[in-house]
Parts: sequence; structure tokens; C-alpha cells
Amino acid sequence: MKKVAALALSTCIAASAWAQKDGKKNIDKLCGCFDVTFKYAETFSPNKDYQFHDREKITNVTELALPIVQTDKRIVIQHLLVIDDSTIVKHWREDWTYENPVIWIFKGDGVWEKTTVPATNVKGKWTQTVWEVSDAPRYQGASVWQEVNGHTIWENTTNAPLPRREYTQRTDYNILNRTNRLVLLPNGYNHVQDNIKISRTAAGDSIRAEEKGLNSYVRLEDAKCQPATNYWKNYAPFWVKVEAVWEKYMNDHTTVKLVESLGKGKSLNNQLFKLSDEWKNGTLKSNVDELIFSTILEHLQ
Repeated sequence: MKKVAALALSTCIAASAWAQKDGKKNIDKLCGCFDVTFKYAETFSPNKDYQFHDREKITNVTELALPIVQTDKRIVIQHLLVIDDSTIVKHWREDWTYENPVIWIFKGDGVWEKTTVPATNVKGKWTQTVWEVSDAPRYQGASVWQEVNGHTIWENTTNAPLPRREYTQRTDYNILNRTNRLVLLPNGYNHVQDNIKISRTAAGDSIRAEEKGLNSYVRLEDAKCQPATNYWKNYAPFWVKVEAVWEKYMNDHTTVKLVESLGKGKSLNNQLFKLSDEWKNGTLKSNVDELIFSTILEHLQ
């Protein structure tokens, strides 16, 4: 009996080690220089009077997915848009952590709540945490990397705030329930989305529409993204400070309520970008850490 138990234990340990090592290998393939195409189409609504929104397609986007932290159990990838050789835009960030028990759940209207799940719930799983351009929280989910019909995939369903392409155009829903499926390909990967647009009120949830998304990442030669690499070398110290403020706040709190825009063009994104340029140019008149903290705090309730 002891031999059987020992064998079972060694099998579990081996399986966990394989999930960790193999998962990291897969996540590493999400890094690099890519030509990106974004496609979205609403497909269904339970409301017969619903007016479907136009399909959206954006092509020829050059994006660097730069690994800025790489350990056995944590990979951090910073995305940077290459507009041209002199214009780079800091984009979203994704953190991958192995067997992470802390999950932030989006509740709607700028509110996230922290929860701790049992270790068994994340055994062998990699958690993807996606952060806004401002390094504010966006969404988080855990799953295993697996082989399905000859494809290597990672899939999770979670609630998220509206993406920029939506919140700048409409206010008829406040939660995007998104199934994210990452499918590795020989020359890059696909980010396939099955999204449900939900209006959440005190009376309950109602579905506005369902949507299909396909973001295709086709690998380019690294030289195409060299301007983004140069940009990050210059600006990384500033954004590391921003990330540290968010990390401390979220470690110290169980709820985050974010107000992205305070009106009159005073958005968190714009304020932080302005600060980053002033920091880079050496024109800040106050301590940068204090300015970052006060700027972020102003948008939190």
C-alpha cells in the first residue's frame, strides 16, 4: 500500500513539474515581434429588437511582446505598439504565474474583488493576469495548457471591463464575459474570443449580445520591433514604479474601485503618459514616486 501511495505521489509531482515546464515553454512562444490583425463580429442577441453593431477589423499592427520578467513560475510580458520608428505606444501587459491561488474577480462598474481559491483549484494551472495600459487591473483567469486535436491551447472564461473599442462608443452594457482561447501556431498564435456582453444592474444580468473575436499574431523578424525595444529601455524605470504602486495597493486591499476618467480629458492613461514623458525629459517638479501614487490614488474610490 505504501508503494502504491508513493507511486501516486511521485506521479502527481511529475505531472505538476511537466505542467510547469511545458506551460512556461508555451508562454515563451507568446513573446516576440508580431504583425497583428484584430477582428470582431457580433453574432447573436436574445433581444429581437437589438441593433447589431458593425463588424470591426484592424490590420497591419506591429506589436512587440517583450518578456521583462522570466522565472520558472512567473513570466511578465509587456506589449508595445510600433506606429513608426519614432512613435511607440505602451500597450497592455500580461503576467503569467504558476499555481496562483489569488484571483481578482471583476464585478462590474470598475470594481474588482480579491478572492483566494483552494490550492487544488489551481494545481497544474497557469494564471494569466491582464493589465490596462495604465497597469490598472483588467481581467484574470487560470487554466492548464493542453493538447487538443493536435493544437496546443490555453482556455479560460472570466468577466472583464469593456475594452477601449467598446467603452468609447457605447454604454448599454458593463461586463464582457470573455472566453479567451490561445492557440499556438508554427508562425505565431491566435487569440480566439467568445464574448458575451452583459448589462448588470441591481435587478440582475441581461445579455445584450454575443460576439466572436479573432486576434491573429504572425511572427515578424525582431528588427521590425527594435524601436519598441529602445523605447522600453528608456521608459522601463518609470513604468516599474507605476507597477509597484499598483502591486502595493492591491496587496493591501481586498477591493479595487477604479474611475478611469475624471472628466475634462483627465483620464488615468493620459495623466500617466504625460508624467512618463516629463520624467524622461527631466522636467518633473516633484518626486516621481509621490506623483505616481497621488495620480493613481485620485482615480480610486
